Amino acid sequence: MLCSAWLLLSVATCTVGSVISPPTQVLFEANRPKKLHGRFLHITDMHPDPYYSPHTSQSTSCHRKKPKKKKEESLYFGTPFSECDSPFRLTNHTLDFLKDNWAHEIDFVVWTGDNARHDNDRKLPRTPPEIYELNRAVAAKMQKIFSSKNIPVVPSLGNNDVWPHNILTAGPNSITNEYASIWSNFIPFPNLQVFQRGAYYSVEVIPDEVAVISLNTMYFYDSNKVVAGCAYTEPNDPGNLELDWLEVQLRMYRNRGMQVWVSGHVPPSPGNYFPECYVRYVELSLRYQDTVLGHLFGHMNVDHFFFLEAIDLEIVPGEGGGDNGANHTVANEGGLFETLLEEYGALPKSSKSTKIFSYNVTGSNGDLSQKKKKRKHGHHRGDRGNKTTHCQEEQYQDTWRCHLDDPWFSDPESPSRSNQQWSPLGYAQYYLPNLDKANKTHPPQFELEYLTYPLTSLHPDSEGAHEGFLYPVPLRHLPESLREPGVEKSKYAPYRMTDLTIPSWIRLARRLADDKHTKLRKKFRKYMFLGGKEE
Repeated sequence: MLCSAWLLLSVATCTVGSVISPPTQVLFEANRPKKLHGRFLHITDMHPDPYYSPHTSQSTSCHRKKPKKKKEESLYFGTPFSECDSPFRLTNHTLDFLKDNWAHEIDFVVWTGDNARHDNDRKLPRTPPEIYELNRAVAAKMQKIFSSKNIPVVPSLGNNDVWPHNILTAGPNSITNEYASIWSNFIPFPNLQVFQRGAYYSVEVIPDEVAVISLNTMYFYDSNKVVAGCAYTEPNDPGNLELDWLEVQLRMYRNRGMQVWVSGHVPPSPGNYFPECYVRYVELSLRYQDTVLGHLFGHMNVDHFFFLEAIDLEIVPGEGGGDNGANHTVANEGGLFETLLEEYGALPKSSKSTKIFSYNVTGSNGDLSQKKKKRKHGHHRGDRGNKTTHCQEEQYQDTWRCHLDDPWFSDPESPSRSNQQWSPLGYAQYYLPNLDKANKTHPPQFELEYLTYPLTSLHPDSEGAHEGFLYPVPLRHLPESLREPGVEKSKYAPYRMTDLTIPSWIRLARRLADDKHTKLRKKFRKYMFLGGKEE
C-alpha cells in the first residue's frame, strides 16, 4: 500500500575508540571507507508493483479499468493513501535520488524489508518467482548504488517478501535459501549458515565499533500461524532459536565494547508480536540497554516512536487469557495516535519512508584506517500481580516471565542515554509532495519534511569554525531558508531535540502528552500519516 512517498535518512555522529577485536567473528570482506560521515540511511517498504498502471482504477489496485470518477484514478508516479503499491518509476526515482544525492554522504544503509507488492488483487495473485524477482531487482540496485562504493547495506525480510505473505516455516527452507542468494552481497560469509537457518544475521557496519543486527521478525509476528510463538515449552521453536542467537550476539558485542542497532521489519509491540516473543525481546533489549543504540523497523507505514518498558515483563492477573498474563492492549479505541499520547502520558516521571540519521563521530576524525484486523499497540497499565506468587501457579509456571532473571546492564553514560561517541544525534525526513501534479515531463522532487535537530546545531557556533565542523545535514540538502546560520524559528524544526538519546525521546513524549502543546501534537499527527488520515 502506498500510504506515502517518503524517504527516511538518518545521520548519526560518533567517536572512534580502540577496542579489542576477538577472533570469533570474521569481518565482512570489503574495502573499509577511510572517512566517516556520521550519517546512515533507513529505507523501508518500497513495495514495487510491476502491474501498476496510471489512469486505472484504485479499486483494482491500480492495475486496470478506467474509473468513473477522476479522484479514483491512479497517478503517474504513484497514488498515496490508496490500496495501490508503488510503480517502478517511483521506486527507481527514489533510488536514483539516493544515488545522486546521498550515496557519498552516508556510512551504511538499514533496509527493513517489503520489496514486493501486496497480495491484494485476486485477478493477479502473487507467485514466489515474482516476489523473488522483485527483491532481486531492488537488491541489484542497492548493490550498485551503495555496496559497490563499500557502503554496507543491511536488509531484513518483510512479511510481503514471502509466499504466502506472513507465513514462514522454520529453516533451512526454500525461502531462506533464496534470500541467501539474493542478498549474497550484503550478508557476511561467516553468517550464511545461520541466515539459511532463520534469515537473520549481523554486520559490523563500522568494524570493531558499531554493528547492525538484522532480525527476521516473521518468527515473532503473530500473523505467522506455522510457528509456536516462542513458547517457553518449545525451545526449538524458530522464534526461540532466533532470540537465543540474539542474546549471544548482544553478549558478544557488549564484551567487545561495541554498540548495536537492532533492525527488522515488523516492530516489537504487544499488538504485533506473539506475547512470549515480545516478552523475550523486551527483556533482552532492557538487559543490554548499554549496548543497544536503538531499534529500527518498518511495516506500519506510520512515522512514530514508542518505548519498550519493564512493565511488559510483569504479570497482570486475569489479563490476556491464553496469553498467560500478557500486557496485551490499552483500552483505547481512538487509534494509534491517541494510544501513543496515552502511552507518553503514562511514562515514569524520572528519565531512566526515508530518513537520514546523524550520529556522533566526535574524536574519530572520520578516520577508520583501522485489509486486516485493527491492532492495538499500547501497554496494559493495570494492577500488577506478585510474580513470586503467580509463578507458582500452573498457568504462569511455563512462561518466559517466570524464567527471566538475568541482571540488566544499565549505564547512564552509555551512548543510548548520554550524548557521546556513537550516540544518535537526529534525523532529517524527506518526502515527495504533490505527486498528483507529477508527470512524465515533470517528475516529483524530494523535499525536506522535517528535522529533529535544534536549528542552532545545523551550523558551527561561530564564523570561521567551518573547518572540521560535521554538518548533520549537508547544506545543499537543506531548504534555502536554513542554509545560513541565525534562523531562530522554522516550520522544519518542530521538535528541537538535542540528540536521540532515551532522555531526549522521553522529553519529547512528555511534551506531546501535555495537551497544552496542541500545535506540536498537530504536527506530530501530520507527520505520522504524511497529511493523510489514520486507517
